Amino acid sequence: MPLASPLSSPYVLGNERGSALIFNDIADGIVRQVEAVGNGVNEALFEPVIRLGVTGLSRAGKTVFITSLVANLMNRERMPGFLPAAEGRVLTAFLQPQPHDDVPRFDYESHLSAMTGPDPHWPQSTRAVSELRLSFRVKPGGLLSGLRSPRTVHLDIVDYPGEWLLDLGLLDMDYATWSEDALKRAEPRKMGGDFLAAAHAADPAGEYDETTAKTLSSDFAAYLRDAREAGFSDCTPGRFLLPGEMAGSPALTFAPLPTPTRAPRGSLHREFERRFEAYKSKVVKPFFRDHFSRIDRQIVLVDVLGAIHAGPAALEDLRRAMAEILSAFRPGRNAWLTSLLTGRRVEKILFAATKADHLHHTQHPRLTAVMSALMREAKDRADFAGATTAAMSIAALRTTTEETLDHQGRKLDCVRGTLLDTGKRAAFYPGDLPEDPARLLKPARDGAEAWLDDDYGIMRFAPAEITLKPGEGPPHIRLDRAAEFLLGDRL
Repeated sequence: MPLASPLSSPYVLGNERGSALIFNDIADGIVRQVEAVGNGVNEALFEPVIRLGVTGLSRAGKTVFITSLVANLMNRERMPGFLPAAEGRVLTAFLQPQPHDDVPRFDYESHLSAMTGPDPHWPQSTRAVSELRLSFRVKPGGLLSGLRSPRTVHLDIVDYPGEWLLDLGLLDMDYATWSEDALKRAEPRKMGGDFLAAAHAADPAGEYDETTAKTLSSDFAAYLRDAREAGFSDCTPGRFLLPGEMAGSPALTFAPLPTPTRAPRGSLHREFERRFEAYKSKVVKPFFRDHFSRIDRQIVLVDVLGAIHAGPAALEDLRRAMAEILSAFRPGRNAWLTSLLTGRRVEKILFAATKADHLHHTQHPRLTAVMSALMREAKDRADFAGATTAAMSIAALRTTTEETLDHQGRKLDCVRGTLLDTGKRAAFYPGDLPEDPARLLKPARDGAEAWLDDDYGIMRFAPAEITLKPGEGPPHIRLDRAAEFLLGDRL
């Protein structure tokens, strides 16, 4: 039998093809890296890009904030505190196709129509990552401004659920640690009773059964949804609340369990442990790599009033959740060359208490003080790392007007708006926030079940009917100051 020529040997040819494929992969990787550096240099030197991350927990108002911000940056009559517009440096602002083809576009037009159309209503809330690019033509300033032509600066707005950001804290945990923490947090919560009973009734060392796994996972997800509805903030894993295309996948079919003395192979505990690690590697890490790590400016929207209304336990849970969220940021300054080589860092972080229009303006400083106190630990850490931080009270879309009413011989500073549930106009007095935030934060830390000094009410207002004149964006409270802090220095 004649020996096969080396050139005709399938084995050798297979190796050659494999080597070629490997070489091509390496070459493609090098090309992608060179392109990335080239794009970064182009951004840094010619058309700078500001990547603004917008996050917050459920009902914080992310969608409304982005929609109103974009509308008011394109029509700047209501933005006197945004200096690039007030000083005439922004010549125009216009929407462009977003740079990342694999990320859904933020549906700005539909959301704006919902908020400002003839039948105003709140747009659908954030359920996944989305992106929008707004480009500015900016007139140069300084002594040589007359010799330089206008330049283009891009603003990439990245919208993502705060619940997903909370998941970054899971990267530092193993399954046993997370289970212990999750079960401990569920114990004092009334809505956790059914799930805790099922978790303690299960045999973690017993043989894995898919039906049992699905039941426990479903019970755990129901508990997380009920906890969120009750005003609690730290409800991880976040994809259990917003599963998207991963609904029903093994990576979302697990739950916390008590740690057994011994967990053999094939046991319920071992399988849940494997799925927990899969959740981190398949869900959490790609989110950090593909979206979160690109951000260099960040606004964190917080429904402080909703947490106060829900009670001390909810406010303390919010404080802990915000501290965990901020621990995920990499604060610091971005030198352009350093950002190309080592990744971007968050230069500016704004902590914004939303729904300021639910309070009379005389109470806004107190709301800001509570916001600052809630964020104190995380803010100090970010300031130390070199980031610039601020706290503010805002309303991205103003839904109320202010008035003072006489009530039992006392003058009350109220707000009036259209109630979301009934459609009727009503005046509302939520109660006075304390001048000292410690009167709220201390009982919350101490585990108080209710506020001792006062009850704090909250109403759900619908968007008001508005008529926008040419050049006007939607009415707001301090949106211009928020834009100035986040963007002003780059324009």
